[in-house]
Amino acid sequence: MIATHNPGKLAEMRDLIAPNGIDVMSAGELGLPEPAETGTSFRDNARIKATIAANAARVAAFADDSGLVVDALGGAPGIHSARWAGETKDFAAAMQMIEDKLRASGSTDRRAHFVSALCVAWPDGHLEEFESQVNGLLVWPPRGTLGFGYDPTFQPDGHARTFGEMPSEEKHGLPPRGKGLSHRARAFVMLAKACL
Repeated sequence: MIATHNPGKLAEMRDLIAPNGIDVMSAGELGLPEPAETGTSFRDNARIKATIAANAARVAAFADDSGLVVDALGGAPGIHSARWAGETKDFAAAMQMIEDKLRASGSTDRRAHFVSALCVAWPDGHLEEFESQVNGLLVWPPRGTLGFGYDPTFQPDGHARTFGEMPSEEKHGLPPRGKGLSHRARAFVMLAKACL
């Protein structure tokens, strides 16, 4: 099971796991409640989601906790990335909030990185955890309508386009078709080597 209720994250995680011949369902599709993310790190929150889902469904559960870390904002929004978008998941407003805070700070530092922590939990309590990141710059105004969340404002190092301008195969496709560019793809490569 993929322990998520986020449709964008679910689509990416399904794309990553599909080549391994594993059939998956999501916590949302099973009607499981969303657990409170009370951890103090991405790893903590991924572990919470995976463990609760594995125990509820009695199958192995795969969870991601990820977010945008902005250097000039002291690491914010970080583990609160989804919360900055509010209950309506208004990421346009969240991107505007980041831009406003950057301007108010007076900093010209636009460095940022995306982090993804993945956890696989089994009903017997066994856990496997992996974490990776991708570095880049924040652009303004946001560019592109692909992806989800903060993708339109994040331009990964070495690329001229934002994640919001990249098709899914380019952003998180794995070799040989893609380059495993995204934070989630990089963490998934580690997970696949260890667990699949």
